[in-house]
Amino acid sequence: MNYYQILKITGIILLIFSAFLLIPAGVSIYYGENINNFLISFLIVFFSGVITYFPNKKERSQIKIREGFFIVALFWFVLSIFGSIPFMLDKQLNLSLIDAIFESTSGWTTTGATVISNLDNLSEPILLYRQLLQWLGGIGIVVLVLAILPILGVGGMYLYKAETSSPVKDNKLSPRITETAKNLWSVYLLLTIACAVFYKLAGMTYFDAIGHSFSTVSIGGFSTHNESIGFYSNDLIKIICIFFMFLSALNFVLHFLFYKNRSFETYLSNSEAKTFVSIITGLFILILIFSIGGRLSLVENIDIIFHVFSFVTTSGFTVSDYSLWPTFLITLIFISSFIGACAGSAGGGIKVIRLTIALKSIKKQLLKVIHPKAQITIKVNDKKVDDITIETILSFIILYIVLYFISSLLIMMSGHDLITSFSSTAACINNLGPALGDAYGNYSSLNDFSKSLLALMMIIGRLEIYTFIILITKYFWKY
Repeated sequence: MNYYQILKITGIILLIFSAFLLIPAGVSIYYGENINNFLISFLIVFFSGVITYFPNKKERSQIKIREGFFIVALFWFVLSIFGSIPFMLDKQLNLSLIDAIFESTSGWTTTGATVISNLDNLSEPILLYRQLLQWLGGIGIVVLVLAILPILGVGGMYLYKAETSSPVKDNKLSPRITETAKNLWSVYLLLTIACAVFYKLAGMTYFDAIGHSFSTVSIGGFSTHNESIGFYSNDLIKIICIFFMFLSALNFVLHFLFYKNRSFETYLSNSEAKTFVSIITGLFILILIFSIGGRLSLVENIDIIFHVFSFVTTSGFTVSDYSLWPTFLITLIFISSFIGACAGSAGGGIKVIRLTIALKSIKKQLLKVIHPKAQITIKVNDKKVDDITIETILSFIILYIVLYFISSLLIMMSGHDLITSFSSTAACINNLGPALGDAYGNYSSLNDFSKSLLALMMIIGRLEIYTFIILITKYFWKY
């Protein structure tokens, strides 16, 4: 393990993050707020970056696979800790160390779970900072670093492999990793700008439009208001939010290829995108069937449709009190969050591509029972999926479920009820945000052990389990 290289790259990431801290600092000046919190935060993060980067700047060895996995995991822990500094320094928030780290982790991992209950009364700089964390974490600040590493003589391919979802690791936009990173960020930035423009035209203020575009495109779910999107009581804003949640839940590679080819066939021919649309359609049909008996009003149906998009994309925006809905609907939307968005997006969950391949694998095994000697090939996008990939995906899903139950039981053991434990774990490992029970609307009432564990689940969910699990095996360190 090349620790000098690890320190160098950690320094780079801290220096980049420190530069972004100047944005809320500038907002503080614009709104006449106290700049000291963000100025102090900037100095701490900046000098931490200087201390770790410059003593190791001459290190130019290539990143190997072990370093790649370690660095990516380290980034999310380091950024969650350093990202908590502005929250701890803000006297209005008055957050403990655990609460500040929880809020920061939730932002970086685009989870959207919060321990803050007075959003409407907070200053503009801290509100924008929360939204900015999600935007930076959405596409992965690692991808941003990839565009810089080659300039500094540091290879970044293994960082790319560790950061992206396993089924699409080879789905690069260009032969060069630098160009791939730039293309991804271009798509991400254009979607953000478009979303902000539409929000403003629909009636949001400039501040809210920018802030919500950050959390919408990142599929984060943070809002500048306690009532989230429901604050506006504006159906047009809901529709715009649904549209951009859907776009952001698709593979960003598809958006780039669509821009490049100018053809909707890019989306229509993609197996994962088609499955994703089918899942959403299926959920709508179930809701429609449930509504036939007149159990739900038209307004409730609109709100439920919004929440279907919000939960299945793991965005976590809300427009009404979903805890009052029938148990069937609540269970349905929470289960949908386990499916999650498409691979190559900022969404959480198991990912649609994994579900697609898993279902095809089950179908294959059922056919093999009837026709034992049949040669059945699993294909995605007209490409054969090898047996190793299938085994990896199935083991991933099993491990995902096992971790979910272990975490839920540990939280229950710490003193919380069943609904709180299972819903909060689901909300965090799926990078969703909203939960039920004691965690409904806010996680501040949970004990420190639970919040610490849930913060870890956020990171594990963001790293898609394997990247983290590999690090705690003896084989990673031994060989």
